[in-house]
Amino acid sequence: MADTATATGSKSWLVTVLLCFFLGGLGIHRFYVGKIGTGILMLVTFGALGIWTLIDFIMILIGKFSDKQGNALAR
Repeated sequence: MADTATATGSKSWLVTVLLCFFLGGLGIHRFYVGKIGTGILMLVTFGALGIWTLIDFIMILIGKFSDKQGNALAR
């Protein structure tokens, strides 16, 4: 079986986690990885009042967050 999440993209894990921590309520980390549509949704809902931001932060930390093409973040 081929695992589609094994490809590594060009977006940095460290930059993404820092953007999520400091500017997560604005969805800046989603804009950074190319997810513009959900970035706009996060921006207008303030990260769904922090819940969506917290979920994204945890997903980034455990390595389950990907860029727009589905590639893993580069460590």
